[in-house]
Amino acid sequence: MSGLVDLDKQIFLGLNQLHTSWLDPAMMWISGNLIWVPLYAFLLFQLGKLPRTQLIMALLCLVVGITLSDQLTSGILKPLIGRPRPSWDPVISSLVHTVDGYRGGHFGFPSSHAANTFCTATLITCVLRVQWVYGLFLWAALVSYSRIYLGVHYPGDILVGAIIGCLCGFLSFRLYKAVCGRLSTHRHA
Repeated sequence: MSGLVDLDKQIFLGLNQLHTSWLDPAMMWISGNLIWVPLYAFLLFQLGKLPRTQLIMALLCLVVGITLSDQLTSGILKPLIGRPRPSWDPVISSLVHTVDGYRGGHFGFPSSHAANTFCTATLITCVLRVQWVYGLFLWAALVSYSRIYLGVHYPGDILVGAIIGCLCGFLSFRLYKAVCGRLSTHRHA
């Protein structure tokens, strides 16, 4: 296991050192939520094309999925595992590039940003099933990479967070399908 942790740190340091001063503010924005409000509005508009019941269920399942992914990562796994973020790791913190003194909370495994964005990408991709929506995985990857750039997550944090997010997104989609199917059957009975 220590070999994987060392490899994770080496990959992190290689990626984190690929920084430039002009990209620092952009990565802070990418890591935040405000810049993505137009994307969220666009996705809401696209979901709004669904029949009303499906729209309501999609939104409820999105809330359930994100809540599940966020609570699993931040509420349970981070405190349970207690792996320091790179910016707090006493062995490498002096080598970590951070932006504007931002270091995040003490623990970072797994990444909640990765879990929540990949959950959103998975659920919306499954619900809408149109070609362009697969681009949401690029969005989730960009947000996740910004966390490495900012020095607050190792690649392993991102990978495990993305897996958790995809699983939560898929489970919430299964819930969406089950409830919509049951409502449709009930309506036709």
